[in-house]
Amino acid sequence: MPQESPDLHGNAPDDCPVALLVIDMINDLEWQGGENVVQPAEAAAERIAALKKEARARGIPVIYANDNFGKWRSDFREVVKHCLDDGVRGQRVVELLRPEREDYFVLKPKHSAFFESTLATLLEHLGTRHLILTGLTADICVLMTASDAYMRGYRVHVPPDCVGSLEPIDTTQALRYMQRVIDADLTPSAELDLDAMAREPAASGVE
Repeated sequence: MPQESPDLHGNAPDDCPVALLVIDMINDLEWQGGENVVQPAEAAAERIAALKKEARARGIPVIYANDNFGKWRSDFREVVKHCLDDGVRGQRVVELLRPEREDYFVLKPKHSAFFESTLATLLEHLGTRHLILTGLTADICVLMTASDAYMRGYRVHVPPDCVGSLEPIDTTQALRYMQRVIDADLTPSAELDLDAMAREPAASGVE
């Protein structure tokens, strides 16, 4: 079981070879075309919630990487509150994936969760080798994050049941691309061998 570090904020382990990344799921979906992603987002949220529960039981850290949707004067808690309290399309998604105290949060100002964010530093501190990517949308933010993760030497896992896009064909094409170009593992969430990943030694640094 990974050990906790007194130097970390929260209770996530400081040496775990696998991390679960939840991308843009704290989302009101109140944007043009957002109505088309409600159903796939809710379906993905149900599977991500189950995967998160399994990850937490194994001491695997969960990291929320989220846009601020232009609300530069708000914080993550305000975005969560807005999604839960204001009758938005994404309410059910956020109810399923409400962040917990032990979870991490990374603000991503652009599409990739790595761009101009603290994600790379956090993953280095955790010793991550395997990065499980989930969230919205498969063909944009998940895809760009996966590409950046691959270029940094991470083993990328993208469970197909844990991502969604505006159109099913967009998800299918993005998954095929990630599998072909960056050798992404597309094992469904219920079949991921989290125990095997967690047994690996944590990385001393990802190149």
